[in-house]
Amino acid sequence: MAYTTQMDAAKQGIITKEMTAVALKENVDVAVLLQLVAQGKVAIPANKNHTSLNPAGVGQGLSTKINVNLGVSEDCCDIEQEICKVKKAIELKADAIMDLSCFGKTREFRRRLIEFSPAMIGTVPMYDAVGFLDKELKHITAEEFLSVVKRHAEDGVDFMTIHAGLNRETAKKVKQEKRLTNIVSRGGSLLFAWMELNNQENPFYEYYDKVLDICAEYDVTISLGDACRPGCTQDATDASQIHELIVLGELTKRAWAKNVQVIVEGPGHMPLNQITGNVMLQKKLCHGAPFYVLGPLVTDVAPGYDHITSAIGGAIAAAAGADFLCYVTPAEHLRLPTMEDMKEGIIASRIAAHAADIAKGVPGAQEWDNQMSQARADIDFDKMIELSIDPEKSGRYRKESLPEHEDTCTMCGKMCAMKTMKKILNGEEVDI
Repeated sequence: MAYTTQMDAAKQGIITKEMTAVALKENVDVAVLLQLVAQGKVAIPANKNHTSLNPAGVGQGLSTKINVNLGVSEDCCDIEQEICKVKKAIELKADAIMDLSCFGKTREFRRRLIEFSPAMIGTVPMYDAVGFLDKELKHITAEEFLSVVKRHAEDGVDFMTIHAGLNRETAKKVKQEKRLTNIVSRGGSLLFAWMELNNQENPFYEYYDKVLDICAEYDVTISLGDACRPGCTQDATDASQIHELIVLGELTKRAWAKNVQVIVEGPGHMPLNQITGNVMLQKKLCHGAPFYVLGPLVTDVAPGYDHITSAIGGAIAAAAGADFLCYVTPAEHLRLPTMEDMKEGIIASRIAAHAADIAKGVPGAQEWDNQMSQARADIDFDKMIELSIDPEKSGRYRKESLPEHEDTCTMCGKMCAMKTMKKILNGEEVDI
């Protein structure tokens, strides 16, 4: 090919088939999209080996995307069940699937995902390292960490979370700060432990250029992980988080210099009043790179309802300019999500993303709401259900409580405001 990555093509003025596909889906001018990809403000994660991919863009001017975390663990290692969840997530219109598998035959699961998934696939190689290499954390070498990154790239992973911003200076801040919840990032905590056990620099930081070379070869988008994301509202926007963000901004420029696409990951738990400022800060320090937020969860006291705490924060973050939301389920902090947990998390995240798209003026976002409003004005329940974000649930609710008159519901009956206004404005009698 005449180019190595989507960014390389864009810098050369080459419109790729992936750019064309994204422009059509987003209803944007492909020439404008090309410039945004060249500038790094939009990423199109599309590994050359992911042949089943239906490309999606993440970034400025595009619809807010959502990611679904799945995968097997030691306590829940049913690959077939996770495959079923992936298929359901795709049916529910998830834009990306992150395979967070950390036990057993991770490669088998990953390859099966990539073989059939039209959604972007992401991974965290650090999760896979211990199991894949079959070694204790302390004894893994820097070269072996890089070999896992290479393996994931070869398999066709579209974006990888690499916690390269947790260098020794950032780690020093973590120890000095004495955070309430320390490091809650699983990959970040493993890297921090490796650095402390071996008294060495983070290998993903020290050998970052080698990571970039792997990413450039396969066109893997690097998702710069926020190892120091706050794990509680008390720790939000502290020195550790901001120091790492500054480093991530530097790493973003280094990636772009090698034509590697970048997404920057952002905070987890955060008070409402800090979210907009954090998004503005990330966009400034990371030069407009797409921002991927893990929630944010706006309170720490709602286990069992964290799909709601994260949807609140996600809507605010995306409205302020975040581009990619990681879903959170009701099972967050408690267990591996079930199929129903996953569905609730996806719907909550999609609601947050769509609410933000209306605020951002994303093409087509308001039109969807207008169609729903027209269906309500027309008292067309079939159309309302068809247009709803979860037709299965809205249809079930309607069937479970049928009214005496089809053009009403059991909440208002003949006192339906829509019915009253429709009749009176048409000069008809109103019979209550």
